[in-house]
Amino acid sequence: MIYTAIDTFYVTDEQLQNSPSRNDGIDETTETTLRIYGCDLIQESGILLKLPQAVMATGQVLLHRFYCKKSFARFNVKRVAASCVWLASKLEESPRKARQVLIVFHRMECRRENLPVEHLDPFSKKYAELKMDLNKTERHLLKEMGFICHVEHPHKFISNYLAALETPRELTQEAWNLANDSLRTTLCVRFKSEVVACGVVYAAARRFQVPLPENPPWWKAFDADISGIDEVCKVLAHLYSLPKAQYIPVCRGGDSFTTNKSWDSPSQPVPKEGSLSGPPAKNDTSTPKGAIIKAALDKLKDSKKSGDDSESMPTGVEAREESVSKSKSEHRAESSGERNKVRESERDRDRDRDREREREREKERLKVRDRDRDRGRDSDRERERDDTERDRDKSKDRGHRSKDKGKDSGGHSEKLKHHSSRDRDYHSTSYSREKDRHRYH
Repeated sequence: MIYTAIDTFYVTDEQLQNSPSRNDGIDETTETTLRIYGCDLIQESGILLKLPQAVMATGQVLLHRFYCKKSFARFNVKRVAASCVWLASKLEESPRKARQVLIVFHRMECRRENLPVEHLDPFSKKYAELKMDLNKTERHLLKEMGFICHVEHPHKFISNYLAALETPRELTQEAWNLANDSLRTTLCVRFKSEVVACGVVYAAARRFQVPLPENPPWWKAFDADISGIDEVCKVLAHLYSLPKAQYIPVCRGGDSFTTNKSWDSPSQPVPKEGSLSGPPAKNDTSTPKGAIIKAALDKLKDSKKSGDDSESMPTGVEAREESVSKSKSEHRAESSGERNKVRESERDRDRDRDREREREREKERLKVRDRDRDRGRDSDRERERDDTERDRDKSKDRGHRSKDKGKDSGGHSEKLKHHSSRDRDYHSTSYSREKDRHRYH
């Protein structure tokens, strides 16, 4: 046996019959259709976002729990479905970005409503408002559930029950499909997961005509009763008899996913009698007050045409209306004057910042120019130095060459002179020796 540790959220049949949507004038058929429509959106978006089935199942359970506390007339089912998918992806540890969720739901609405498919720009004002509303609705979900979002699905019980009953394999797939379809109904908020699993197993066995043990009854081993199993089978049979769910516009805050109104904003308030904030009546002469206002307006027009100050003095209702309009106009003028002052101060600040930036840029440009000039001058000086050094080297080479030539010529002459003197000395000594020899002989 598998025991659940937390029984988070279950309601009775009386609470479902007196739901907030019923109190707002929405009948049972419309509420059922909108619940199925929201679950269809969650299932389709999960497939497009490539999420596991556990995320889609958790999102559908969150949707049913939320609308047991809030009304369809106050919260748009399309936007609540988007927030349920986003929250369930984080609860089941398969998170998706808010940008991905918004783009998928925007595209789904365009395709379902036969509208031209337009790309949702992540940098547009529309996307920023949708993302802010997505965060806001997620806070509403968490607040209504007391931040307890634990969900027990019947899927994990099905495999254990069928393994204990030793049923064929095709029965497992059928029971799994029925469990996925049961999430479109209110069974998840009426019965525990064990009872829903037993009802799904019984319906699948009846469809495939697979006998289940009755002596003792098999459902007693799984902590379920026959009345709950019968109710699950009835709800599933009623679900399959319904046509495909279509959207029914009942929300006061807007019927489109891409509207810019707030999700929990009620309809436009009805203006009080005598207030000037509401839309003007179109020549309302059915009531005496409307006739008085029309006569007063005619008198004012006549007085403006004639230019008579005495006739243009307001009395009674006219004086009240003029005083109210004057006070409102003065208040608007003051508020507009303050706004203009704030805007002018902001503009002056922006101008000063732009001027400072331009000055800094000019300074940087001048510095760069001076650096370039200094570099150019240094390069010219280096070139001049190189040229002078080359000229000096050339002149030195020329001088050395001339000196070497002179030395070579002088040495040769000295050698010649030296050789000639040696020859002379040699000849003189040899001649004197021969004379001496002749003398001795």
